[in-house]
Amino acid sequence: MRILHTSDWHLGRAFHRVNMLGAQAAFVDHLIETVEEREVDAVLVAGDVYDRAVPPLPAVELFDRVLHRLADLGVPTVMISGNHDSARRLGVGAGLIGRAGIHLRTDPARCAEPVVLGDVHGDVALYGLPYLEPALVKDEFDAPKVSHEAVLGAAMDRVRADLATRAPGTRSVVLAHAFVTGGQASDSERDIAVGGVESVPASVFDGVDYAALGHLHGCQTVNERVRYSGSPLAYSFSEVHHRKTMWLVELGAPRERPRAERVDTPVPRPLARIRGPIEELLEDPALTAHEEAWVEATVTDPVRPEDPMARLTARFPHTLSLAFEPEGREEDGGPSYAQRLKGRSDQEIAEDFVLHVRGGGAAADEAERAVLRAAFDDVRVDDARRDGGREEGAR
Repeated sequence: MRILHTSDWHLGRAFHRVNMLGAQAAFVDHLIETVEEREVDAVLVAGDVYDRAVPPLPAVELFDRVLHRLADLGVPTVMISGNHDSARRLGVGAGLIGRAGIHLRTDPARCAEPVVLGDVHGDVALYGLPYLEPALVKDEFDAPKVSHEAVLGAAMDRVRADLATRAPGTRSVVLAHAFVTGGQASDSERDIAVGGVESVPASVFDGVDYAALGHLHGCQTVNERVRYSGSPLAYSFSEVHHRKTMWLVELGAPRERPRAERVDTPVPRPLARIRGPIEELLEDPALTAHEEAWVEATVTDPVRPEDPMARLTARFPHTLSLAFEPEGREEDGGPSYAQRLKGRSDQEIAEDFVLHVRGGGAAADEAERAVLRAAFDDVRVDDARRDGGREEGAR
């Protein structure tokens, strides 16, 4: 069976205020062409179909078009909701849509109800695990604690229990939206930390033939059976070195290792990060290759130059981001505020703030850290519940 694994479409998202809907439509065209040309048997979308809970109308229309095109091809499709999606909104009409072969899995309680397909080697059970917000689903799964590992582990226990009831040799695929230990993050993913911990071990997926993951935007292999497809488009300059692809996965006979091939996705415009004194940026012939790229420029002159953006866009018309980081100043005390925050969780930033306001005194103790963790978890849960409230009000 040949499966096309993709995720993190983020329909409706912009790139530094550049509307990406045209590029997203080009990706959808490429997806359909790949399904036809490579004779794909099933399409998997591992979450974050939309960029936010209430997506703009053009994004919804694009999603509607791709559903119709996949249904017209007669290729079964399994999609799960991610942490950017509203699970309830995405899942509206799932029963009816499922009759057309488009299977939306947005209800955590149904994670052990697979879509079963078949080939010459027998059945393949496709399980869709939507993004599981620990505080919201802990009771549903009777998890021992509020953590990603606990709730995802409990969901996978249900998957393995269902799989055990099926015919010997049934192959299995799981779609999940999570941060698996060992994965490489980028700047464009939303933090999903709970209690300061966001990652789960790859071993949580033991017992299935392939885990099709979403959430991290870089295509990567955790192990031969656990992979991220990554986003089909770049959504931050931290992805400048990403090769944007989908995984074309072949499942052979039972107990055979899955084979996976990367299929490149269209690049609307390359990314470039350039840095240096403004005159060097304007004159360096080595930068000619970036003149048609989307550019993030960092100007390092000791004194802020006059009209830097206007001068840069004369050579690099698609400059989207400009930073000023003077080098060589005696008063330069170290990295910028943004640099100090980069890669740090909300919990870590809050604990640093506690230390700072105490004027170099004691850091937050365990009781205070617990209060901060609970506060962040409550905010995350409130956000998820507000998404549901907005949906109720729109009906």
